[in-house]
Amino acid sequence: MRSTFADNPQTSAHPVFESIVYRSAAMSAVLGDIRRIAPIDVSVLLLGENGTGKELLAQAIHDLSRRAKNPFIAVNCPAIPETLLESELFGHERGAFTGAVQQAVGKIEAANGGTLFLDEIGDMPSLMQVKLLRFLQSRVIERVGSHRSRQIDVRIVAATNQNLEQQIAEGRFRQDLFYRINQVTVQVPSLRQREGEAGFLAIHFLRRFANEHGRDVRAFTPDALREIEAYSWPGNVRELENRVMRAVIMARGPRIAASDLGLAEEPTAGSALRLRHARQRAEGDVVRQALAQCGSNISQAAKLLGISRPTLYTLLRQHGIATSRQRRSTPVIPDPDET
Repeated sequence: MRSTFADNPQTSAHPVFESIVYRSAAMSAVLGDIRRIAPIDVSVLLLGENGTGKELLAQAIHDLSRRAKNPFIAVNCPAIPETLLESELFGHERGAFTGAVQQAVGKIEAANGGTLFLDEIGDMPSLMQVKLLRFLQSRVIERVGSHRSRQIDVRIVAATNQNLEQQIAEGRFRQDLFYRINQVTVQVPSLRQREGEAGFLAIHFLRRFANEHGRDVRAFTPDALREIEAYSWPGNVRELENRVMRAVIMARGPRIAASDLGLAEEPTAGSALRLRHARQRAEGDVVRQALAQCGSNISQAAKLLGISRPTLYTLLRQHGIATSRQRRSTPVIPDPDET
C-alpha cells in the first residue's frame, strides 16, 4: 500500500532555506524570525535541544546578512579540549607552547568580516568565558604567545541546549557574557513540538537515502507512520534522519514497516510515547468510523466530525487512510516478504 502522507516535502521559498525542510507552523515562525534578525548586525542566541537544526539556522542567519560573502566559521565548544580551546579560538604563534611548531590563525580571526558560530556555548569553561567576554567588549584579539593586537569584525551567533539562566544562578555561566551573546534570542522547537512534521521529514529522508544508496524503498507502511508521529524523538531531527537511513539500508522490501524503525522498544519514549500513540490510534479510529457512516463521502464525514474538508484530508494523510475511491485507483505494492 502506498503511503498517503504528503508527497512533496517543501522548503521555504527563500533559496537560503533550501536545506531546511519543514511543514509546521512552529518552524515557519522560526524562519520568519530568522529573516527579520539576519540583516541586523546583532548577536543571536539559538536555544533548543540537540538535533533540532541550530547550526543550519545559524548558517541561514549568515547567508541572509551583509556578511554573506565572508566566512562562516563554526566551533563546537565541548568538542575541543579545554587546554586547546584558547589556541583554537585566538590562534597562536610558533613556539608559544610545546607542539606549536608553526603559526596558526584562530577561529575568531578566520571569521573576520563574517560570522562565528559558537555551538554549545553553555559548555564553555569558565576561564574561556572570561577571555571571550574580553574579546566581545574590545573586539581585539592577541594570539597565544603574541603581544600584537588585532582588530576583528565578526558577528557572534551562539547556540546551546542548556538553561543558561539557571547556570548563571549556579555560578557556572557569566551573566555579563550572557548579555553580550543574547542580544536577540530564537527558541528552536523540538521535533515533538512541530505538529505533523515527523512523518513529513521521514518521507523526505526516505526518498533522499533511497536515491543516495540505490535502494528500491518507496514508502512507509501506515503503522510505521503512526509510530513515527507517536514517538517522542529525544534526539530530534538528527535521530529521525539516522533511523530512516538505517531502515532504508536494511529494508528487505519496498516498504519500511514499524518494526524496521525500532521505536516501540525504546525506553526513552516512556509513558509519553504510549499516551501519544493511544491518542493517534483513537483519532484514526474516529476518522475511519465517520467515513464508514458517510459511505466515504468526504464532505459529509467532515461535517459529522465538525472539521473542514482540508483538515480531514490532512488527517487522512497522517493516519494513512484511503477512501474507497482512492483504494480503487491506487495500486498496491506487494512486499516480497509477504508473498
